[in-house]
Amino acid sequence: MNLEDILIPARAIKSEKWQLGNIISTEIQENGIVLVFCSDYRGIENGQAEILDFKQVRKELYRLSKLDFNIPVCDLGDLISGKNHGDTHYILQEILSMCHYKNAIPVVIGGSNDLAFSLFSALNFHQKNTNYTQISNLITLSNEGEELTEKNFLSKILGSKSFSIKNYHHLGYQKHLNEMDSVKLMKEVEFDVIRLAELMNSTEKTEPFFRQADLVTLNCDSVESMGDGFSVNPQVNGLNKREICAYMKEIGLSQKLKSVGLFNYNAGSEYFLNHQLLAQMIWHLIEGINIQKSHPTEKSFETYWLMIDENKYAFQRETFSDLWYFGADEQEEHLIPCSLSDYESAKKGFINPRLLKI
Repeated sequence: MNLEDILIPARAIKSEKWQLGNIISTEIQENGIVLVFCSDYRGIENGQAEILDFKQVRKELYRLSKLDFNIPVCDLGDLISGKNHGDTHYILQEILSMCHYKNAIPVVIGGSNDLAFSLFSALNFHQKNTNYTQISNLITLSNEGEELTEKNFLSKILGSKSFSIKNYHHLGYQKHLNEMDSVKLMKEVEFDVIRLAELMNSTEKTEPFFRQADLVTLNCDSVESMGDGFSVNPQVNGLNKREICAYMKEIGLSQKLKSVGLFNYNAGSEYFLNHQLLAQMIWHLIEGINIQKSHPTEKSFETYWLMIDENKYAFQRETFSDLWYFGADEQEEHLIPCSLSDYESAKKGFINPRLLKI
């Protein structure tokens, strides 16, 4: 596939030596980060696929500090939407697959939330047992229609016989916006469903849901809106500006991260601060990835045993990162990420049910 036929290169933006734009290239590099901007919103009701201008976001992003970032960053440009929405999904999957072959992390920015299906599909081709975490204010499990939409993409992922999913975590749902049957069904199949209130103020309790995630997607509707709307479906309630940047860094810190999507962004916003916020979210994601790549590959653990009633439980602390795990296995992939508060609660005799159900 010729990338020149499906992507519009980003226009040059002047930046200084200390700024991020100074190290951003236009070619996919091994073990790098790849930014792809998308204008296809046909997965939402009355959504369009007109070419949108992401220049303001880029201008804000390129002028942020590059700090001591060592990972190559590529801006592939703007994806040209397909003749129909399904074509866009196909083209996007081809680009994502090219990134995965080079062990690069693609970050898809813009487009409707159903494009998460393409991120999962492309990753599923390269690996099995995917850990998927989604931040979204909505849990939509519709089965209606063959064409992918933001209402049915999740049921198509979870219900597909050709997809291999190990864990699914849904963070940030808001009770007043959701059909309770959908929430109940997710809990019955033992997927983690976390309310917005549990994400606010601190990332400490919900960080474990990102730690081993292969794929993370964000529905921008889960971020509280300002001006003319941060998302295409603006909401008065959601994660605030500082919280969402903190979570973007946590996403980047994932030890297995392979793909990221930021969807339902209001690319046509005339409110300057919306573009600035998205740029800073991307920057914090890049910062998190750089930090994670600098961590030692070999890890050392301290084990803490607890007796609750007549049962014996093990918690392990990774000495470099100070992160906590549940389980006695010597192999990290068999341990369950948890928080310090989970360990502190266990010392008082209460084990988080999430840790016992796996």
